[in-house]
Amino acid sequence: MYIIPAIDILDGKVVRLREGDYNQKTEYDVSIAEMIEKYRSNGTDFIHIIDLNGAKGDFSNQKSLFEIIKKTEMKVQYGGGIRTIEQVTNLLDAGIHRVIVGTQAITNPDFLQQLSEAFAKKDNYANRIVIAIDVLDEVIKYSGWMESSPIKLMDYVDKCLALGFFRFLCTDISKDGKLGGAAIELYQKLLEHSPMIKLIASGGVSSMDDIYELAKYPIRSVVVGKAIYEDRITIEQIKEWNLKALSSI
Repeated sequence: MYIIPAIDILDGKVVRLREGDYNQKTEYDVSIAEMIEKYRSNGTDFIHIIDLNGAKGDFSNQKSLFEIIKKTEMKVQYGGGIRTIEQVTNLLDAGIHRVIVGTQAITNPDFLQQLSEAFAKKDNYANRIVIAIDVLDEVIKYSGWMESSPIKLMDYVDKCLALGFFRFLCTDISKDGKLGGAAIELYQKLLEHSPMIKLIASGGVSSMDDIYELAKYPIRSVVVGKAIYEDRITIEQIKEWNLKALSSI
């Protein structure tokens, strides 16, 4: 299991939200470029970047954010307001390692089908698409976690699998930003339902003890944010762990 450090951006600032609530944010006194460089200089080669404004349809961060991303040699897993096939294609063609799709895949019944068809003939592109599943009490949330979907969680997973998408980023919103431990029970349910999925865990990780617990299960990687900013997990610990886990990413 690989640890992917996270950078969440809101109004051009590095932040972390509590339970996905934009009104419960913690701002950090570090720029986006400084945070990326901090990870890079300490041996990190993969980062997770979310544009929280983009998740709500506000793309004011994108231009400056992309200029920063283009300058890094690290692999970037990027999400936040991806709404069209063209956007996905352009991001992948531009070198973004993985693109996260969420709201559009849930609200537009044809989007995933179109995405599957668009990448059917592009070698390995489908494997670079991450399906975001943001969950609160097993209800799928979207649009920056402000809206609820009537689609049942496991039915949605099955739909994605049938279209050739196997990589899922699953966040338990009730855990996110609270440093109270990861959603082990939710991940167990997903993996028992569909053992073939490539699961990325997100939310609640507070220490290396949580990492050890998650590593007991066939989880491919885990996104860690607040625990790093609050000095509960060091970048050196992440580097040491990831050197042993490169094959699982």
